[in-house]
Amino acid sequence: MRRTVATAGVLGLGLAAIAGCGGGESKEGDGKASITFWGWAPGYADAVKAFNAAHPDIEVTYQEVQPGAKGGYQKMLNAVKAGNAPCLAQVGYETLPSFAAQGALQNVAKYANDDKGDFQEAAWKSVTLGENVYAAPVDTGPMALFYNKELFDSLGLEPPTTWEEYRAAAKKIHASDPDRFISSPYLDYDYAGLAWQAGAPWFGIDGDAWEVSLASEANEKVAGYWQGLVDDGLISDAPMYDQSWYTGIGRGEIATVVGAVWQAGVIKGGAKDASGKWAVAPMPQWTEGGDEVGNAGGSSTAVLKDCESPEAAWEFAHWMSTDREVFGTLVEKASLFPAATSLLDLPALTSGDPYFGGQKIYEVFAEAAPRVNTDWTWGPVMTKTTADLNDGLGKAWAGKGTISDALGTAQDKTVTALEKQGMQVSSR
Repeated sequence: MRRTVATAGVLGLGLAAIAGCGGGESKEGDGKASITFWGWAPGYADAVKAFNAAHPDIEVTYQEVQPGAKGGYQKMLNAVKAGNAPCLAQVGYETLPSFAAQGALQNVAKYANDDKGDFQEAAWKSVTLGENVYAAPVDTGPMALFYNKELFDSLGLEPPTTWEEYRAAAKKIHASDPDRFISSPYLDYDYAGLAWQAGAPWFGIDGDAWEVSLASEANEKVAGYWQGLVDDGLISDAPMYDQSWYTGIGRGEIATVVGAVWQAGVIKGGAKDASGKWAVAPMPQWTEGGDEVGNAGGSSTAVLKDCESPEAAWEFAHWMSTDREVFGTLVEKASLFPAATSLLDLPALTSGDPYFGGQKIYEVFAEAAPRVNTDWTWGPVMTKTTADLNDGLGKAWAGKGTISDALGTAQDKTVTALEKQGMQVSSR
């Protein structure tokens, strides 16, 4: 039986130190609150400009930085350590617990709690730990099934509603042509979305304890399903986002992508030759009639540790996530799908998409969003966890190991990483 992690405090390295941080309002000479915001999403600069025009008492300065995984996150953490960090920063949900564990965030619950009802439950949970609120949710990544409708129609296939039907479709598709496959390898947060839907969490919090459960029975079930497709030769060997992947989608050699809403833009941009051939359907279920949905991606506007204007920072962060006109621009420029429940009927989300045969694809995601399984917590060392998991998954998809082994190894290495940070380890 694999180990789980228990800590003297859930965020042992930083929670106690930051829970009481607040800071007063920092005012300029003219009485304005002045805050700086670091991010990278297209449309954020427009949002700041619009906010400043409508809020004379708060001045937001936007600075574009490299995307988080490409250096942005390290820049933010370095600035926190140096004592010159901005008030606000764009931080992905999966990375937020890591920032909290390093003492890089500020608890703004006293300003934010009244706005909890403005957001989807899963999104709100992604920016909170215990009673602490660290950020405003911006967008989410509800998942669905992108599929080559032209190919499915030619084989007399309907979009599968269960994973068993998905397996049956995979066999028929591959039998029709040995160069055709149902899907392709999934890594890190794309794979996490598959586990998320199945109620197979990777981390959990029990009182003051972290639990690590990548190798749980529920995760073994998900791993076993996809391993079966690998063993039957039904999964393409084209890595996701590689040129061979786009080529496979364009040629009809990769028949589906189980992915988040933002994958629509990825597919459209990388496989232009397939325009008009693809469609979107709800995510297949583990049980007939089920309605569980996974999530892949999504980000927040986080309040960093030494922000002296947390109330003003929250006012801007909440406004950017809920203003209809501004978020419409974010949909158009960055393909963001709103975390705010009141924005699911934005015009940008209700029109047909020529690439998908005129289908109003966002309606599928709007129905999926409130069904995202809320029983998911990201861990405190996700960069390490996903790097180790991807190493094992890459080998497993290539037939040089198993997905189950990848999960087990990632769990053991995550436990070791947490132990090195002084966290206690116990058996479960």
